[in-house]
Amino acid sequence: MQTLPIYQVDAFTDRLFSGNPAAVVPLESWLDDATMLRIAAENNLSETAFLVPAGEAKWELRWFTPEIEVPLCGHATLATAFVLSEVLGETAATLTFSTRMVGDLTVSRGADGWFVMRFPRRPRNGTAAIEPVAAALGRRPDEVIEFATPGDTSWLAVFTDEADVMGLTPDVRAIAALPPLNVIATAPGLAVDFVSRMFAPKAGIDEDPVTGSAHCSLVPYWAERLGKTDFVARQVSARGGDLRCTLDGETVVVSGQAVLYLKGEIVLPG
Repeated sequence: MQTLPIYQVDAFTDRLFSGNPAAVVPLESWLDDATMLRIAAENNLSETAFLVPAGEAKWELRWFTPEIEVPLCGHATLATAFVLSEVLGETAATLTFSTRMVGDLTVSRGADGWFVMRFPRRPRNGTAAIEPVAAALGRRPDEVIEFATPGDTSWLAVFTDEADVMGLTPDVRAIAALPPLNVIATAPGLAVDFVSRMFAPKAGIDEDPVTGSAHCSLVPYWAERLGKTDFVARQVSARGGDLRCTLDGETVVVSGQAVLYLKGEIVLPG
């Protein structure tokens, strides 16, 4: 019988039962992919992060939804940094995570306690047809823009105001039938610079509560539209979550808070 530690953290929030819950499973060495996917499916959260030590203040990091491994996950990276710093006693000012698909990611702790993550900017890749997205989301966006990286294409559906995004009635099957992996809805915010919602049924996530990686597309779009580089954003899902974002050249800086919900142990068969 093998036991593994597991932590569950609510990310992009300062209070329990909001933000986006992620599981974090520290390992001494990698499990086989099938076992990690089974653990992620059993957890039934948007993502489970697995990490293995890779040197001083450095870890290899992978993320699994209940159905697939994903190339980048913001909230589970935030949760991992929180567990290392707040639970496991890591004192390094900057944590480095080596990933298979997007290279090294760094996370540091701001003076105000927010975790500051640096992610690769996603390139804009033209526009997409509006009507299929309108039918899938239950409301017609003003435009649909494609942002693409290898293995992860997102369609950004831009609406006129916050109420449009909050009032969407998504058809999950119709969203899953669209070409991209993710569909992100966004609009100018009332109390923040912009709001968003994110749908990824192809990855086993009907609606993600708060999506750090989506801001790798959102921030470049709003930087061009608003003519600035610093933003306060909110994902207006049922749980909701808050982010601070900055466009720094080809890097999108995403900052957030997190709180611990659960500490436990996974028991695997021998």
